[in-house]
Amino acid sequence: MNTTTRLLMIALLSMPLLAACQKEEAPAEDTTAVAAPLTRPATNDDAEWGAYLSDVVTRNMGEITRSPYLYYLPGSDSAGFEGARARLQEEVEIAMQRGIVEGNLIAFGSPESAMMADIIVSAFAKVDPGSMDGVRVLFIGDAADNERVEAAVAPAGVAYQFIEAK
Repeated sequence: MNTTTRLLMIALLSMPLLAACQKEEAPAEDTTAVAAPLTRPATNDDAEWGAYLSDVVTRNMGEITRSPYLYYLPGSDSAGFEGARARLQEEVEIAMQRGIVEGNLIAFGSPESAMMADIIVSAFAKVDPGSMDGVRVLFIGDAADNERVEAAVAPAGVAYQFIEAK
């Protein structure tokens, strides 16, 4: 993994942890403005995608209180893409075979939705049925890839959520 990707992953994974550490303050009023959701980046810039995916994951944490596992595949026009794709595929397959503990969220997102879907399908093909009960899987991608990802993760017993990247 190159340095930029590592730094991006650290930043993405630390944001929910930092947010959880903040002291809760009583809201001054109910008229507090809520930031509008970010939109899908128009480019394959890693920083823009990092901010976008972090926003989507944070908004969809629900009852999850643990830091999520976020897997990101950079755009195919980035330097060293094939190596990054192969490493990510191996990393996801190992993590899914090892298993994820109940109460965790696994999020997948990429400007290359079809390739990320291929990685998810491949990784979950090796997961034992029912072995991930209580785990949430969030796929942020194109609607065209939703059905095959959902079909691939369903046997593991996860709670699946699709967010269309738009």
